[in-house]
Amino acid sequence: MSVTTASPPVPSRLRTRALAVAGAVAASLAVWAVGEPLLGHDLVVAAPDQRPMDLGASQILVFSLLPGLLGWALLAVLERVTSRAGTVWAVLALLVLALSFAPLLSVEATGGSKAVLALTHVAVGAVLVPAFLRTTGARR
Repeated sequence: MSVTTASPPVPSRLRTRALAVAGAVAASLAVWAVGEPLLGHDLVVAAPDQRPMDLGASQILVFSLLPGLLGWALLAVLERVTSRAGTVWAVLALLVLALSFAPLLSVEATGGSKAVLALTHVAVGAVLVPAFLRTTGARR
């Protein structure tokens, strides 16, 4: 008599990517929660010729959700048109992450506020890039 143990089901690509987007949002909100309410860095930024904007949890949620969804969509398109989708996507994702810091140089905000905002960018990238790359090798 032989005993067979069932291995845990491998998460689907869809589920893994959805959890990655949710995780990126949660990570950026966690950075915001530590930076603004706990440490007291008001995330008020003023772009040239614009009124100051106070970035609260809802703005952080939106600005972390959008890159996750757009990155997912781009990866899905790349997977349909190239066999090197993961590599192409990773290069583009890291380039976008690097470019996302540019606005921090042109807005007026305290050093602490800029640091918190920069860390939210890093948090989103730190969750999305490895999670999405982990799903590119999986076959349907």
